[in-house]
Amino acid sequence: MYPTILLIHSWLRWAVLAAGLIAVFRGVTGGRRMWTTADEAASRWFIISLDTQFLLGVILYFVLSPIPPLAFDDFGEAMRTPGIRFWAVEHVFGMVVGIALAHVGRSRIRKAPDDARRHRRAVIYYGLALVAIAAAIPWPGMPNARPLFRVF
Repeated sequence: MYPTILLIHSWLRWAVLAAGLIAVFRGVTGGRRMWTTADEAASRWFIISLDTQFLLGVILYFVLSPIPPLAFDDFGEAMRTPGIRFWAVEHVFGMVVGIALAHVGRSRIRKAPDDARRHRRAVIYYGLALVAIAAAIPWPGMPNARPLFRVF
């Protein structure tokens, strides 16, 4: 079960990044035009992909992954071990910050008094969310690297 969920979690990151980039792009190109159903759909799909990814991450973290139990057995030692610290704290923290920014952004976008502010808020909140998320992804070349395209 662990390899399957990890595979889905790994591939779903591309949907999250693509949806986020589309939502930011629509905000950047929005200017003074109306907030359209396409803008709303881009926003909604970004949130849906993030929430799905978060659910899979929670299942991995609390149920399937062997790393969190190692960290919780001796948290002090885990914090001194960069690989365990990344997966037990840094990855999770960055993703939660990104998800929080996206959700706050979606709420603020819906409450914006005009379309120009909706677009501006989409750029700001979704852009910051993408930065936090991208910083917490274990990219190739990093100490905790994972493959770009995981296979069974």
